Formats: sequence, structure tokens, C-alpha cells
Amino acid sequence: MRYLFVTGLALSLGMMVATNAPAQEATKPAASGTSQVLFNGKDLTGWSGDPRLWSVRDGIIHGETTVENAAKGNTFLIWQGGKLKDFELEVTFRCNATNNSGIQYRSKHITDTSAKNEWVVRGYQHELRNENKFPNVSSFIYDEGGKRGRICATGEKAVWNESGKQSVEQFMDEAAFQKVMKVDDWNQVKIVAKGNHIQHFLNGQLVLDFTDNEPKLTLLDGIIALQLHAGKPMWAEFKDIRLTTLN
Repeated sequence: MRYLFVTGLALSLGMMVATNAPAQEATKPAASGTSQVLFNGKDLTGWSGDPRLWSVRDGIIHGETTVENAAKGNTFLIWQGGKLKDFELEVTFRCNATNNSGIQYRSKHITDTSAKNEWVVRGYQHELRNENKFPNVSSFIYDEGGKRGRICATGEKAVWNESGKQSVEQFMDEAAFQKVMKVDDWNQVKIVAKGNHIQHFLNGQLVLDFTDNEPKLTLLDGIIALQLHAGKPMWAEFKDIRLTTLN
């Protein structure tokens, strides 16, 4: 909150003005340099996904597939606020270990005949897993629907040039990651995207640093979304979703 003081000829009046947009306006892109909460804690206003699989339970976004209610291919809960360029995105998540989830960003909603359902998204994905043994852990970048697979590993600083990937440094090993990752508990993710430079943080700790210099493949804007993976039944939950746009 901030205070705005309006001064008259003989009277000063203090007025309190809310900086965060109301919950019902969560679909509107934030102004540059400001933050907004993307989930109102009540319902899925501002989001679009398969209503069979996504719901709100106790103030938390809950996505779940079962044998009887399976996902037809990877499917996503898509934020309806439009494309983003440079931003910081914070999401708190937890999931089970039978499958994996993810946070899409700088991605594209696929609506052509190649899509297996109405909520297919392709682009950069921040992997989400309930595991702590390398390499199958949270936080690496996956090229969802693309050709590059695992673009940058957790604990790695890397650059992707026209000639391919160059690993600059492995700055975090499995033992260090296990001290940061909370298995079977809530974990906070922060994604920072500025130009072609991307960083992932887990519970306040830098866990990935990536620069995409491949001009034909670099993604500089796009939508954000939350994933339910096809295959084995799974669940994933999300809360405290906050977006800050950057200049």
C-alpha cells in the first residue's frame, strides 16, 4: 500500500490507495515495474484449463489426473493476461512423485490440429518435480513441444549459441540441491527473465542461469501456464502466484 496526499488551500487530506489490482482484474497485464497477484484464492478467474482436471481447494489451485479422468496429452492451465516480455514470476508449488509438472513461460498456446486438447502450450518450461536426485529434479529448463529437450540443467550456468549448448559452470551439485529442495512440502519458485537471460531460484537460492543466444530459437515473449503431465495419474498444487513486470 502507499499513501497519496492531496493538499487543498487550507486542508490536507491523506488518502490510502491500493497498489495491487483487485482479484477480479487479475487478467490484466501489470504496468511495467509493478507487481500483481495472478490467483485470487477463490476461483480460476483469469485462467483457462480443462475443468475436469483443474479446481480450487481451500484457496489453492489443484490440478489432478486419474485413471478415469486422464489428460489427453500434456495439458495446461493458461493465464489469460496475454504475452509477457521481461518479468519476475513467483509461484509456490507442491506435487506428488508419480509424474512431473511445470511452469510455462514465454510460451505459445497451440490451437492447430497438432494439439491433442484445447490447452496445449509450447515454449520454455520450468520443470517441477517432487524429487531431489539429479538429474530428474525441479528447476531445469525443458523445451516443451520443441526440439531442444532439456535446455539447461539444474545447478548449471549455460549458453546456447548457434553452434549448440555450451556449459559454462556447474555451480550446484546434488548435495547442495538437497539442502534447498523440500520433498513432500511446499517450495517457492522464482523465474527471472530479462532479454535472453533467464535465472531460476528455488526457495531463495539461485539454481539455474541460462543465456539463449540462438537467434532462431530464442523466446523473448509469450504466455505463462501451469502443467499437468500426460501418463501416470498425478496431482499438482499452486498458490502465492505473483508477477512483476520489468522495464
